[in-house]
Amino acid sequence: MTAPLEIGFLLFPRLTQLDLTGPFEVLSRLPGARVRLLWKEAGPVRADTGLGLLADTALADCPQLDLICVPGGPGVAALMEDAAVLDFLRRQAAGARWVTSVCTGALVLGAAGLLRGRRATTHWASHDFLAALGATPVQARVVRDGALVTGGGVTAGIDFALSIAAEIAGEAAAQAIQLQIEYAPAPPFAAGHPEEAPAAVLEAARARGAGMRAEREALVARVAARLA
Repeated sequence: MTAPLEIGFLLFPRLTQLDLTGPFEVLSRLPGARVRLLWKEAGPVRADTGLGLLADTALADCPQLDLICVPGGPGVAALMEDAAVLDFLRRQAAGARWVTSVCTGALVLGAAGLLRGRRATTHWASHDFLAALGATPVQARVVRDGALVTGGGVTAGIDFALSIAAEIAGEAAAQAIQLQIEYAPAPPFAAGHPEEAPAAVLEAARARGAGMRAEREALVARVAARLA
């Protein structure tokens, strides 16, 4: 009997749910995949928009994973200084085939020391923080550096998951999943990246995020000092 492919997503308060549910939709369709939603204890967790999700596996009960994924969202700030979570990620990374993140989940991997000397990406609004955490920043939707695979902001999690699915099960299987979920992006606006968005839209987005960015700058500075 073939052992299941053990996949685990970190599910934490105030995550951005699409960072998790996008790749979950893809990877859960792989043959033999067993996907776990992980948190300090099993039970309900609320995303940053209020959507309720259910963690089914406590960190202490989690077996060695083949793939560990850290989504992003405002809640990553707490994780970046959470010793229990960072220790869990370091332990899992030592035995995993793939260590992955979506969006600002990369900052948590960085806080765990898992980005040192590695190529990585994250959401455009936090991309410049990667270097302080020891990474080599790369502007791309999906970046692979050995066992480390990082996805850009939010929707890039689907691209990342399809790339991993192709490696695990072959391109035909990954394409079948893409077809099944009808992933054929055709957005109504060219505003999905700072280089494309109208200047006024980008300026407004940066203004809305100014407070969080200031807090994150201070946080990254503290974490970088500890890593050094």
